[in-house]
Amino acid sequence: MSAALVFKNLTLGYDRLPAVQQLDTEIQEGSLTAIVGPNGAGKSTLLKGVTGALSPLEGQVHIDGFRDEEIAYLPQQSEIDRSFPICVVDLVAMGLWHKIGAFGRLRPAMPARLDAAIAAVGLTGFEKRSIGSLSGGQMQRALFARLLLQDARLVLLDEPFAGIDPIAIDDIKNVLKDLKNKGIAILITDHNVREALDICDNAIVINNGQVIAKGAKEELTKNELVKKVYLGNMYS
Repeated sequence: MSAALVFKNLTLGYDRLPAVQQLDTEIQEGSLTAIVGPNGAGKSTLLKGVTGALSPLEGQVHIDGFRDEEIAYLPQQSEIDRSFPICVVDLVAMGLWHKIGAFGRLRPAMPARLDAAIAAVGLTGFEKRSIGSLSGGQMQRALFARLLLQDARLVLLDEPFAGIDPIAIDDIKNVLKDLKNKGIAILITDHNVREALDICDNAIVINNGQVIAKGAKEELTKNELVKKVYLGNMYS
């Protein structure tokens, strides 16, 4: 297994004020790594550094030769305009844009892939529903269906479980496990450390821009600082 993503002494921030400081770690292919910590800790900032939306103040982000279309980024739902007049099937079909172009038509095999992606997230029957009429969980499912069609090698998810129901969370976790089993590197942010550790292989715990712990899930559940601050007696 090789590294899909490498952070080398990475410091990111705004107006020269660091939000994430001196991060050194690797994200392996076929792994699910969680960036965890409280709101405002710098988690979303880190994903913006990976996408190139934010340039490092120091250090670097090295991505292993991926083309832009091989990186899938799902922002928080609060950043998505749900008033846009589009239905579920059209939203999901956007995952194929790199194959059909902005004004292209679906090729013969694509409708079947589209149907399969919608079915995989439990939205069969919702194809013609406007995205503005969806619940938070249904919208997140639709966004994941779009992601499934992108054929990405690196998937970045910003708070993918925020504001959605437990059933949707379980379904999305199953989708993530399937992606990981296909060798895709997945990086998620989550303010709920217990939730993140339930699914991830590795985690990086950030607080106030500082990395306070990192490593395999089994190591972090034994870390006294992480247990005291975030986990209570859950793993005692």
